[in-house]
Amino acid sequence: MARWPFGPPNAGIALDFTGVAPTPDELRALVGDRWKALPRLTQTLVAPGGPRTGLAWWTGRHRWARRDGHDLGRQVDDADGTLRDAVRLWFHTPFPADRPPWSLHLLPFSAEGEFSLLFRMHHSLLDGRSLTTLLRALLDDGGPLDGAASLAVPGPRRRTVQPARTVGGPPGLLTAGRAIPLPHRGAREPAYTVVRLRADLLRAAREAASARTATTNEVFLAAVSGVLRSCLSAAETAPPVSGTASDGDRGRSGDRGRGRGRERGREPGQVWLSVPVDERPDDCGEFLGNAFANVRVPAPVTLSDPAARLTACTGLLTPVTRPRRTSEKLVEGTLAAVPGATMALAGGKIFAPAYAPAACSYVHLREQGQTLAGRPLRRLTVVPMVPPAGTVTFALGGCTQGHTLSVATNSGSQDAELLAEAFLDELTLLAERTP
Repeated sequence: MARWPFGPPNAGIALDFTGVAPTPDELRALVGDRWKALPRLTQTLVAPGGPRTGLAWWTGRHRWARRDGHDLGRQVDDADGTLRDAVRLWFHTPFPADRPPWSLHLLPFSAEGEFSLLFRMHHSLLDGRSLTTLLRALLDDGGPLDGAASLAVPGPRRRTVQPARTVGGPPGLLTAGRAIPLPHRGAREPAYTVVRLRADLLRAAREAASARTATTNEVFLAAVSGVLRSCLSAAETAPPVSGTASDGDRGRSGDRGRGRGRERGREPGQVWLSVPVDERPDDCGEFLGNAFANVRVPAPVTLSDPAARLTACTGLLTPVTRPRRTSEKLVEGTLAAVPGATMALAGGKIFAPAYAPAACSYVHLREQGQTLAGRPLRRLTVVPMVPPAGTVTFALGGCTQGHTLSVATNSGSQDAELLAEAFLDELTLLAERTP
């Protein structure tokens, strides 16, 4: 993660509350009291020393160093502005090298009668599960976190995803699939947007599955698959640019190509979605660090019916806890031992749009009645890292008051908003399929 080539690997979560904002000193006191026993929050990321040439470039790795006695209150500040302003200002700026790579920003003027807390972090420091664990502890009803438990690295038994029976197993580690042509509207630069999801629409969409009520995550994957299908359709119907074949010629050549594919028994390449999966077993729930693994699941973009896409996404993320396989240990050990070599040899594949054109992340706080010093929680919004060029990240944030969708792109300044609108359209189509 420290070698993320598309910008600082910063991610975060914004929590919106109703009521008068606390003062910065009040917030610092809460942080100091409720997070004081957590060594992970005092660690700094140290780059490899010495010249980065020869063998040192291949084997050099960042490491974590403790700063015992560090005042956590120094990581808290306040600023005017909105979440969009904060993303533009902070999420494209590296953290100072001499301080722990996280911060808690108080945004007191986000809306009338509301305020926001934005937790920003280097993603190598904490994963999404760690962040929700921290935020629960900061809220009023959250129990204290145990410092020793927060350091308990998961052992050989890990949680993972059991491949659905309808899927022929997971793809190979470096197996490519099919890229999705994004809109590429506007200047080639990172873009980020947020939309709120209507609760009644999401409920109705969950009922569109034929066998049982779908989970929110399954609806999420199905709607994203619909967005990718619409991108494919838009690219296929777009007029040719100057110097390319005419529609007729392109159609005839496309038909011939499809015919050859059918003759050889081949289907178009599979479109893969990248989904982070928490590997913590039940006895390591308070571990703070990074214990996620990205798995790829198939996006049913060839299905025209939204309800059929939802059915195809059913069971794709069924969790199972088991010992790691020898091959998994080997891959993990190689990544840790020679990060530079791994990135040089595999980076071109795993960051390519054909590897996974979309990533889907879901972060939630499900407990009822959550408050911060008496102020009720209203919304949770995810801020993902800048994605690889030509790909998109969809991030769903949820609490008992509702859900938001964040979209991050790195292909065009208008792409995030266009894809967010397409997601809302797909969610509406699913809701309309409710029996």
